[in-house]
Amino acid sequence: MDIKNAQKEVDNWINEHGVRYFNELTNMAQLTEEVGEVARIIARRYGEQSEKESDKNKDLGEELADVLFVVLCLANQTGIDLQNAFDKKMDFKAKRDHDRHHNNKKLK
Repeated sequence: MDIKNAQKEVDNWINEHGVRYFNELTNMAQLTEEVGEVARIIARRYGEQSEKESDKNKDLGEELADVLFVVLCLANQTGIDLQNAFDKKMDFKAKRDHDRHHNNKKLK
């Protein structure tokens, strides 16, 4: 599924199952919360913190999907064509970063 279709799917879900989009500030707070859940899993599973028993069954993919859902909500409600924005960003990064990363001795 491409991003444009994902945005449509989220909008359809909101219209079918939700009452309306939460306002942008509420969604920003939700995004922060979801990113925090991703950070907790990463820090404990891949970082130096020990993983608590209650965290061992948490699904990183599910938490990343929560982040994506809220990002798509924010894009929809602010009129952003995220597919177009992403494509532009990838072109920009490819031009800016190709030589930069290949020439970075720290990445060798």
